[in-house]
Amino acid sequence: MLSAARPLPVTAVLRAAAATRGWLGDGAGSPRSCCGGGGGGGGGANHADLVACVGMFFVLGLMFEGTAEASIVFITLQHSVPFPAAEGRAPASKFLYYYGIKDLATVFFYMLVAIIIHATIQEYVLDKINRRMQFPKPKQSRFNESGQFSAFYLVSCIWGTFILVSENCLSDPSLLWRAPPHNMMTFQMKFFYISQLAYWFHAFPELYFQRIKKQDVPRQLVYIGLHLFHIAGAYLLYLNHLGLVLLMMHYFVELLSHICDLFYFSDDKYHKEFSLWAVVFILGRLVTLIVSVVTVGFHLAGGQARNSDATAGNVNVLAAKIAVLSSSCTIQAYITWNLFNVQLQRWMEEDTTLQAPSVKKKRTKGRSSRKGTENGVATANRVDSPHKRKEKSS
Repeated sequence: MLSAARPLPVTAVLRAAAATRGWLGDGAGSPRSCCGGGGGGGGGANHADLVACVGMFFVLGLMFEGTAEASIVFITLQHSVPFPAAEGRAPASKFLYYYGIKDLATVFFYMLVAIIIHATIQEYVLDKINRRMQFPKPKQSRFNESGQFSAFYLVSCIWGTFILVSENCLSDPSLLWRAPPHNMMTFQMKFFYISQLAYWFHAFPELYFQRIKKQDVPRQLVYIGLHLFHIAGAYLLYLNHLGLVLLMMHYFVELLSHICDLFYFSDDKYHKEFSLWAVVFILGRLVTLIVSVVTVGFHLAGGQARNSDATAGNVNVLAAKIAVLSSSCTIQAYITWNLFNVQLQRWMEEDTTLQAPSVKKKRTKGRSSRKGTENGVATANRVDSPHKRKEKSS
């Protein structure tokens, strides 16, 4: 009887975690949807808990000798090559990395981590702010989206800037088109790209977890797909430093945009100051185009490598340069066009909101004037009004 009642160690850990986070029960205390798009408790509310259990299997696999090698593929970076240290120093060597098929397993594991972090920010930060501010449902979804993206862009900007400084990319801009060795990357550079790919891949299941409306799904798919296309392109073509610089400029502009949205949700008086970040937005697009053209168009055009190997990451060929430049120009034009469309929609919404009260005032004035007039003549001043006729007869 005692042995049957005693739970297993793993089960005890899961139940303790469930008790602390409120996994058990109906969870009616808070609407724990991951990104605020869906409803409260139920199947969608506990998706992060299920993902955490899946990720726990990979971590527990490190404890057993038979599954340790398979778990390491998911958790740690793969495809490393020892790079010898400089002469005169200790014989220790550092590792450089290249991409390979095993990176898909690593991206999958950190995609699970991104889902868990996403849900944690939603539950312990954004949901509490929503309950305190009492936003309506349309504003809640937009506030949650801006809050999630603001946190991601802020962390990515700080992390990316640290990598650029540590690898002397800011002091030596030639690293944008020349990185020794050409087809290798450092640990922090590869981990950054793996994390970026994992975050944007996690956005696909989030569309289901958020219960996004069907009419909004195509827009979200295009937004996610464009980020994945350019991040994966820079990663596979070993344009790591160039991709990182362009990504930092793009993320900084997007961060300002979502911060402005958060201020607007908190108070409507900040709506007039949205035109300030639009200037920064346009400048960011122009700088991105200039850096892309200068780096890819001029410096990579200097040494035409006829016997280039695409599998080795050599993009110094005409087809690769045209593809990189065209994709960069296309994405900047697409983002700028979206900005104009959004701004036009906001102006149209402002016009409709301003015209609605004026139309109501005109209607009320017309009704009040019709009560006291008849064909433009005041009924109270007419001599043959019924009230005055009674006075005359008396």
